[in-house]
Amino acid sequence: MFRHFSGKHNIISFILCTAILSGVLPGRISAYASVDTTSQKIKDAENLKRETEEMKEATEQKKEGLKDQKEELVTYLGELNDSLTEITENIGKIEEKISVKQEEINVAEADLEEALEEERAQYELMKKRIKFMYERGDKSLISTFFSSRSYSDFLNKADYIDRIEDYDKKMYDNLIQIRSGIEEKEEVLRAEEEQLQSLKKQAQTEELRVSSLVTSTNGSIAQTDGQISAAELETAAYEAELKAQEENLAALKKQLAEEQAMTAKAAKMSWRNISEISYQEGDRDLLACLIYCEAGNQPYTGKVAVGAVVINRVRSAAYPNTLSGVIYQSRQFSPVGSGRLATRLALGAPSACYQAADEAMSGATPVGNCLYFRTVIPEINGTIIGDHVFY
Repeated sequence: MFRHFSGKHNIISFILCTAILSGVLPGRISAYASVDTTSQKIKDAENLKRETEEMKEATEQKKEGLKDQKEELVTYLGELNDSLTEITENIGKIEEKISVKQEEINVAEADLEEALEEERAQYELMKKRIKFMYERGDKSLISTFFSSRSYSDFLNKADYIDRIEDYDKKMYDNLIQIRSGIEEKEEVLRAEEEQLQSLKKQAQTEELRVSSLVTSTNGSIAQTDGQISAAELETAAYEAELKAQEENLAALKKQLAEEQAMTAKAAKMSWRNISEISYQEGDRDLLACLIYCEAGNQPYTGKVAVGAVVINRVRSAAYPNTLSGVIYQSRQFSPVGSGRLATRLALGAPSACYQAADEAMSGATPVGNCLYFRTVIPEINGTIIGDHVFY
């Protein structure tokens, strides 16, 4: 019945109101919603405001949690970048060591080739000496003996030959040892290079892993930034909603005070007799259509009772003294503000609503001098007819 329209219904209010009304049968939503008293509206508005405050607080907590999460991600990203820098530097050092090893291997290969060449040359020289000294077998020794001036000279010459032979053998053996040493050194160098290559490969694999983590962490930070922005927007929306709800609540409290003052005023003021009321053309259609909008799904007595409340207001000196003045009084009947009454006037009302309007306009009132009605709630004592309590 007497509803206050603030004009500030945003999505949050709509969802909450829809949730509250979801238990009402579809055919009765209009009648239930249109007869809230201002006191009940205040209670609903306070509950809605409290729920909005709780949702705002939850959103703010979520936002703080996201900020903590972002801080942790940024710290982790810094650690990853440090690790990535260290790995990159390590790869550079390994590559430098590999380069050095490759140079050492090249030197060793050159040394080995030189040693092999010397070994071959020494071998050829040794063969020539042996061939020269022993190509005639024992004759050389006999010739050496007879050519000697003395036995001592012969021994010296024989010893000289032995020393040359020992020298050649030692030189050759030494060259072989040098070659073997170079080969061993080259083998060690190649093993070390292989080990360095393995370390480099491991470092590159780790570099790829950390780089992937850096990329994913950057993505997580960006996503968290988006969630923080969304939470900030949501908080701002709740703040705007709370402001609107506070304004609406203040207006409802003001309206309640006005209604209470009106009720007290009406109790003290005179009431006209039904015979003193004169109706204008169109009043019957207007009342019948309002009855349909407010009590179309109620029993016939409930329809008459709604019409009687309107007529009681016309009779009371506290309200306008015409039927149209009462119905179109600001913020009193929600079908007027919503446009449903205008639509129904264009379509007309069922015969039962016209019959109820006729009875009410003739003075029939199953609810005495009641000036208000709404859906039945325990807080209000009054005459209950169908789904409505009249008081």
